[in-house]
Amino acid sequence: MSLWTWFGLKEGSASTSWPLNGDDDGQAGVLGMPRYDPAKCRPQCSECADVCVTHAIRFDARAGEAAPPEVDWGRCIVCQRCVEACPTGAFSESADWALGVGDRLDLHCNARKSEHAASAKGERVHRAFGRSLHVRHVDAGSCNGCESELQALNNPFYNLHRLGIFFTPSPRFADVLLVTGPVTKAMQGPLLETWEAMPEPRWVIATGTCAVSGGVSGGNYACGTGLDGVVPVDIYLPGCPPNPAALIHALLMIVGRAEQRMRGGRIER
Repeated sequence: MSLWTWFGLKEGSASTSWPLNGDDDGQAGVLGMPRYDPAKCRPQCSECADVCVTHAIRFDARAGEAAPPEVDWGRCIVCQRCVEACPTGAFSESADWALGVGDRLDLHCNARKSEHAASAKGERVHRAFGRSLHVRHVDAGSCNGCESELQALNNPFYNLHRLGIFFTPSPRFADVLLVTGPVTKAMQGPLLETWEAMPEPRWVIATGTCAVSGGVSGGNYACGTGLDGVVPVDIYLPGCPPNPAALIHALLMIVGRAEQRMRGGRIER
C-alpha cells in the first residue's frame, strides 16, 4: 500500500458536502462584492467613482447633482477601493459571492428586478442534465486568475465530479461553454468555432468580470468588452476572479439545481 493511499484511508474524505448538505463552501473570511446603500450617499460626493478603475461606479449627468451614482457589479473587480474611499459608509465590505445572473440588468444596482429565469429552458433541462453536465472552457484572453479558481474545482475539497459536472476537451461533447477573458480579437474566431461545434442544447457562462464587461482592459486596441455581441450568454458571473463556490453555483443554475440570488443589483436573502 502506497503512503498516499494509507494517508487517505486514515484521514477519510476531504470533500465538502456543500452544496448538497451544510454550508461549508470554503469561503469563510473571504471578501466578496461590496454592499451598496445609496441612502448613505452624500450629495456631490464622487470619491467612490474617482477611484473606480473599471467605471463600475458612474454618475449620470442627466440625473442631477444630488442623484446617487449608478453601480454596475458586472464591471466590478472587487478591489475594495470604493469601500476604502467612501466617507459615509455607503459602500461596505461583505462576503457576498453568489452573483451569477441570467439577465445582465440584474447586475445593475437599482435596476428593475428581472423576471428572467437563469434556467430558462425549463424543466426538460433539469430532467436531461440535472445529474450530469459537461463543460468546455475557453480562455479568451484571461490573465489566468479565473483559471486558478477553475483548477480548484477539481481539488479534493470541491471535487466537482461528485456533482456530476465534468470538464471535456472537445466542444462536441460539451453542454456548457465556460468563457474567461475579455475576448481578444485573436481569440474571437476560435471562440466562435468552439460554440458552433457544440450540439444543441448548449449554454454559455460569461465567467469573471472580463467576460461579463471587458474588465480593466476591455475595449482597447486588442480586445472587446466581453461576450455580449459575440455569442448568446445564459449566465453572467462577475468577479475578479469568481471563487470556486461561485463557479459551482453558476453551473448548478444552468440545470436548475441552484437559485439566482442577485436581482436588481442586490443579493436576496
